[in-house]
Amino acid sequence: MAYDIAEDQRLDPRVKAFLLSVPSEAGGDVGSRDELLREAAALGERHEEDAWDRLKAQCGSEEAAPSTGLACSEEELESSPDGNRVKLLVTRPDNDEALACIYYVHGGGMASQSCYDPHFRGWARLLAANGVAVVMVDFRNSLVPSSVPEVAPYPAGLNDCVSGLRWTVANASRLGIDPARVVVAGESGGGNLTLATGLRLLRDGDIGLVKGLYALCPYIAGSWPRDDCPSSVENNGIMLELHDNRAAMSYGIDAFESRDPLAWPLFATVDDVRGFPPTVVNVNECDPLRDEGVNFYRLLLQAGVPARCRQTMGTAHATEVFTSLCPDISRDTARDMAAFARE
Repeated sequence: MAYDIAEDQRLDPRVKAFLLSVPSEAGGDVGSRDELLREAAALGERHEEDAWDRLKAQCGSEEAAPSTGLACSEEELESSPDGNRVKLLVTRPDNDEALACIYYVHGGGMASQSCYDPHFRGWARLLAANGVAVVMVDFRNSLVPSSVPEVAPYPAGLNDCVSGLRWTVANASRLGIDPARVVVAGESGGGNLTLATGLRLLRDGDIGLVKGLYALCPYIAGSWPRDDCPSSVENNGIMLELHDNRAAMSYGIDAFESRDPLAWPLFATVDDVRGFPPTVVNVNECDPLRDEGVNFYRLLLQAGVPARCRQTMGTAHATEVFTSLCPDISRDTARDMAAFARE
């Protein structure tokens, strides 16, 4: 029997009402990444505003996320090793204090979206209103351009995220950031890149650059359904339809087939994560990805990493970053993330 959103008694009524307004999208396996690139280009050419666009615009409004008392600026850097340009969007309280920093990686399955999208700008303001600096990185997506025209599969996006983090720490004084209080955070694909950044820094001996990681609804398995993740069956179809090969094909099938944990962190072992800084994993009750986040949290505990896991009841995937949908839930998670950075 197909999943019926209307009959799901777990969902917050605000989330349910929105999801009922959005048509479901059928996926299906594809034969190559080139096929996905052609699909993405065709969708972009005929795109018309839909319920998602209207929600994102609302989330970027002053009503949902006021800009009062905040300052916003843009930085640009050269990413290593490819030499491409990466933009950073900086949002912070308008003062001269050296603040704790949330280095934030936007979602979109590592394939699409931009930190310049209105809902991410609103999320940045909501975070910064809690007394922290927020640096959002606009990395190269694997399918749809962000604020730069280049698209490329793994490891391009991860290289950009790590380069942007290194640049942020090196320029902390100019940005008004306390370099001893920098955490990496992100949701969905950004949650993947958050954990992958930690894995890369750990391998490089540079994990001391960050004091913590905060992954929201991390998208880290690469293939579904999974027996060890019951949510990948019971919640499939709630915002996300995952039962195809598109994720691995988009980001790079070779990295998936080689079980590279820097591409898909759920492949990580206890030894891979031993030495991680304090880490928070935040999952959504009605998300197909819920259990892979919980399983990664348990892996951290096995490795002796100081970790905690939050489950937000009644929510679908990444509800928190849509600041006008459930404002109380968004504010609560923003406060928790900011406190994690400040402590």
